[in-house]
This record gives sequence, structure tokens and C-alpha cells, in this order.
Amino acid sequence: MQETFILPLLWYLLGLVLTLFTFSFLYKDNPFYKFAEHLVVGVSAGYFVVLLFWTSLKPKLIDTVFYNFSNEWFYILPGLLGIMMWFRFSRKLAWVSRYPIAVYIGIGSGLAIPLNMQNFVNRQLSATMVPVGFGSAAEFWNIFIVIGVICGVIYFFFSKEHKGLFGGLAKIGIWVLMIGFGASFGFTVMARISLFVNRIAYLKDVIEIFFGSV
Repeated sequence: MQETFILPLLWYLLGLVLTLFTFSFLYKDNPFYKFAEHLVVGVSAGYFVVLLFWTSLKPKLIDTVFYNFSNEWFYILPGLLGIMMWFRFSRKLAWVSRYPIAVYIGIGSGLAIPLNMQNFVNRQLSATMVPVGFGSAAEFWNIFIVIGVICGVIYFFFSKEHKGLFGGLAKIGIWVLMIGFGASFGFTVMARISLFVNRIAYLKDVIEIFFGSV
């Protein structure tokens, strides 16, 4: 009974210490912050190695090839490519690792490019192709969306010098881009502030557990 009570307190205390170690970087770089940083990197790397082994390597390669092999010889190919990756640590045979890296990048690019086109380019084009006019408030505000998109594209058109009407539209494009970047930055800051507030609340709760109400 006593162990079940002490163990959570130790975890709370560890979280408190590591949080303070991380916040110590606000003063300056120091060994406490480096310890917390290296601990996070090491634990994360170890966790994902074990996770990938049990969710990918073992069921898809080891079990399939050595235990449940049923004419699925193509599973051997990614295993060989993975082994070829390790030749990166050899000075003489480092060139062997270029082949699996090339295959990985090629497959990754082939999968990522269509997805990015669908999720970003096509959706942005669809969001721009909206009805405009003065019949409703939505159609009226759509005019500004279309103008903003056109001006933003003009800003990145460098084949023509930004002078006259073209330069004026490019300046409007700069303002549109800055508004977009500012909104994205503000959203990011709000998310980070939310994490910071949650961490401060955690510190307050832990201090109350050990030292009473504050």
C-alpha cells in the first residue's frame, strides 16, 4: 500500500525536476538543461525503436519471412534494403547505402507529391474559385479573397519588374502574405502559451502536493 502511494509521488517529483531543468534554459545554457534535453532525445529514440520493431519489423518481416512464409518473397526485398542501410558506417562500402536511400526518397516523393497536391494546391484552388458579387455578404467578401490570392501570386512573379500597376499589386500581395504569416504565427504562439500555462499549472499542483496549498 505504501509503495503504491510513494511511486506516484516520485513520478510527480521527477516531472517537477525535469520541468525546472528545462526552464533553466531561460536563464542560460547549462548542464541541467542539457541533461533534460539529452534525456528526452534518448527516451524518445528508444521508445520509437521499440515501437517500430514490434509494430513493423517483427510482424511484417521477421514473422512473415521466418515463420509464416507463404510465397510472399517480396517481403525479403525491404529487409535487404534495410540491411544495406547499415553499410553507411563503412568507409569502403558506404556507397551501398545510397541505393536504399534512393529507393526510400523515390517512394516517399511519389507518395508525398500527389498528397500535397491534393491537400494543398487543389484545395487552395478550390477555395479561390468561389462566386463573387454583391448579392450577399459572402460573395462580397469573396472578392477580397480572390484579389488577395492574385496579388500574392503576382508578388512571386519575378520575370517582370515590380513597377507601376504591377508593382502596386505586388505590394498588396506583400500585405496579404504578412497577414497570413501573422495569423499563423499568432496561432502557433497561442498553442505554445497554452502548453506553458498547462505546465505552470502542473508545477503548482506538484508544489501543493509536497508543500501544501500555495
